[in-house]
Amino acid sequence: MRQAKAGAPEGLCIVAREQTHGRGRQGRSWVSPRDAGLYFTVTLRPTLDLETWPLITLATAVAVSEALRESCKLRTDIKWPNDILFDDRKLCGILAETVETSAGMACVVGIGLNLTAESFPPELEDRATSIASATGQLVDRASLFTVLLQRFSHRYEALLKTSGPAVVVRDWAWASSFANDRQVRVDTGSEVFTGRTCGLEADGALRVETPDRRIRIVRAGDVQSLRSNEDRN
Repeated sequence: MRQAKAGAPEGLCIVAREQTHGRGRQGRSWVSPRDAGLYFTVTLRPTLDLETWPLITLATAVAVSEALRESCKLRTDIKWPNDILFDDRKLCGILAETVETSAGMACVVGIGLNLTAESFPPELEDRATSIASATGQLVDRASLFTVLLQRFSHRYEALLKTSGPAVVVRDWAWASSFANDRQVRVDTGSEVFTGRTCGLEADGALRVETPDRRIRIVRAGDVQSLRSNEDRN
């Protein structure tokens, strides 16, 4: 973010072998142990209407999902809007933040991918996983990073085209079981409600149908999947 504010060009990518002050959505923080994960951030300067910038997060999630399938033969899920899951456990987190710079608005996209189980505390084993745990093999970090950047670049360039936003929404919905007919609990920070997902808005917001048949549009918040025996709670 400091580099972006200082005028860094689009495409600047910074890779960290470890993070001592990692930061996620809603201000969550964590420590990322050395070489246990793949952690990198890319600076973007999108020529998009500001209201469509949330689609950058969705496009990034699709790119990560594609890269994992290509590199590791892993078929993953995407939890709205930005977590990559395997076996209902978090494998990768994505955070896109906007920043005002002397050259205009920029977007800083951070990706943190668990390579081994050492990338998260043991007490999170029921909620987190790693590529090594999922595949039984250690992945080549450099090769995976190369494929990730290729897929990310392809998805970002496609997003900038006239049809790009609609394509991202379509492909995200295809890659995610959270897009439709998923019972969820939504915490917006100011309220909590449950409902059934029913697609995305054009800007990537999640549509949730509540038990009283109302459609709620979720643009920010924490979305958790409900087990069937929780649906009526």
